[in-house]
Amino acid sequence: MGHHVIKMPDIGEGIAEVELITWKVEVGGPVAEDQVVAEVMTDKAMVEIPSPVSGTVVSLGGKPGQMMAVGSELIRLEVDGAGNASAASSPAAAAPAEPVAAPKAAAPAAATEPAPAATPAKAAAASAPACAAKQDARGAVTNGVLTAGEAPLASPAVRRRAWDLGVELRYVPATGPGGRILQADLDAYAAAGGKAQPVGGSAGGSSYARRTGEQQVPVMGLRRKIAQKMQQSWSTIPHITYVEEIDVTEVEALRARLNERWAKERGKLTLLPLLARAVVLAARDFPQMNARYDDQANIVTRYEGVQLGIATQSEVGLSVPVVAHAESLDLWQTAAEIARLASAVRVGKATREELSGSTITISSLGAIGGLVSTPIINHPEVAIVGVNRIIERPMFREGQVVARKLMNLSSSFDHRIVDGMDAAEFVQAIRTRLETPALLFVE
Repeated sequence: MGHHVIKMPDIGEGIAEVELITWKVEVGGPVAEDQVVAEVMTDKAMVEIPSPVSGTVVSLGGKPGQMMAVGSELIRLEVDGAGNASAASSPAAAAPAEPVAAPKAAAPAAATEPAPAATPAKAAAASAPACAAKQDARGAVTNGVLTAGEAPLASPAVRRRAWDLGVELRYVPATGPGGRILQADLDAYAAAGGKAQPVGGSAGGSSYARRTGEQQVPVMGLRRKIAQKMQQSWSTIPHITYVEEIDVTEVEALRARLNERWAKERGKLTLLPLLARAVVLAARDFPQMNARYDDQANIVTRYEGVQLGIATQSEVGLSVPVVAHAESLDLWQTAAEIARLASAVRVGKATREELSGSTITISSLGAIGGLVSTPIINHPEVAIVGVNRIIERPMFREGQVVARKLMNLSSSFDHRIVDGMDAAEFVQAIRTRLETPALLFVE
């Protein structure tokens, strides 16, 4: 048997270190060839690290949340054959071994000496898991605490004392037989800070248990990258945010007609691909918006092609997948690509290429988009278009009050590169195309 060391691979793009997110194996467990052993986070995406060999895990090279250099030892396996590393270089083998004391002969009386009787406290503690298990089986208790609507089991003396203390018994973990709450349980609950306000201290004589717990959540993985990116964008870019109301009644009517005619054959359209088309066309009139600013070299690069970022929420955080060359796609192709990228992000399968290179971004929270937002620019871009929710409201049109579907665009710009007038005119160009949707099909 030998040892095989898997080192942190060079993932490319000049990356010198990555963040270890999670292990897919454990020490002592088996590993098959090509099995994923760990997931790591680069600046752009989650990457799975497979094992090139089969073996048994000897040691793991880090803890989740730790930054690991490319080329450092990621995992060590015991394998058939010589392997690629000596056992002496193993972290476990390098530690000095402690001398093992010779086993002492057992005392003759030990076999016949009766076991000491359990104290009441130990007996109560020993019965707690069994009690909790029985209660969970009947759905009455979670972690020893009664759910709402379930009458707690307690003697009259315990109930009277709980009343005096202002404690609701259903919150007290029970260790007594059959889920019964003991005086000791009441004492432990009060000592842990669960003592509530005495009866009469609140309106109606009711009381609520104090909650003193706290939870520490490590900022790691994608959430750490988001935090770093947002800090960089906000601290580096002087933002100017421009908000405009858009009448989307006509474009929504067009969308409904297109879906009625083409949904089964081409797929259903949301407003997003129509908005994307409006942004693409407006960027032709205002090329300074479809740009990236290298603030180290003081160079603004403007692009003819639109690499359209679509801010997408997933369970682990916000990512910006990129619709490549959005200017070359029709409405249905744009919708299909947005849906594909969103699905890849939400299952953690988006590639670095799909998450890189955007030149302008759209951020939309859909129906929960609020009335106004202040989107943060996706550095090193210079513009982001934020979409708020659609609300049907009364509006004056030609002297008549009519119901119209209205939506705000809240757009932010890098004020070092984009002047306020240009920002306003760019948003107005988007507005014109959405309020006269025939213009979306005019090159």
